[in-house]
Amino acid sequence: MIYILDCGSSKTKFIHQMVDEYMECKTIPFFDFKNTHLTDAIGVIISGAPILITEENMGPYLEAIEWIKEVSIPLLGICFGHQLIGLQFGSLANKMKEDRDFQEIEVFEESRLFSRLPRVIEMQEDHCEFITVPQHFKLLASSDCCFNEAMEHKDKPIFSVQFHPEVSGNYGNILMENFLKVCV
Repeated sequence: MIYILDCGSSKTKFIHQMVDEYMECKTIPFFDFKNTHLTDAIGVIISGAPILITEENMGPYLEAIEWIKEVSIPLLGICFGHQLIGLQFGSLANKMKEDRDFQEIEVFEESRLFSRLPRVIEMQEDHCEFITVPQHFKLLASSDCCFNEAMEHKDKPIFSVQFHPEVSGNYGNILMENFLKVCV
């Protein structure tokens, strides 16, 4: 089962539609996900959210995903999910100029997440904050507007992207397929 943790993004339904084409998935509210769900999870996706991590108390969110440090199931964070994963591993967050358009993303590091994709891809952005790359992660991709567009844990199948593959057309579909291949 792929669990999609819904953090309140209007785009979460598109994540569900993409995953549902390939395998069984279930979307549940972020704070309803419990450690017991991990017994049948083959992968977890954390969605975006209408929350600014620089203005919100992130303590409850970080506490809710402490399990990611202990397990080795594949995990994909999207936008807020990307930022949350980063914070859990020690990233710093900052505000930036708002970006709500498609951006050219330059992929410069090999990763299963970007398999079958060109080195420069266009993806939809929807954020006004960024995170640093935490220890034990490698930076995979950047854009002119955001240094950390994608990262991957060096030892675990944990991936995260600042952009929104679920609303980015064919390249977004390929990226999601790549993540699902890691899960099986």
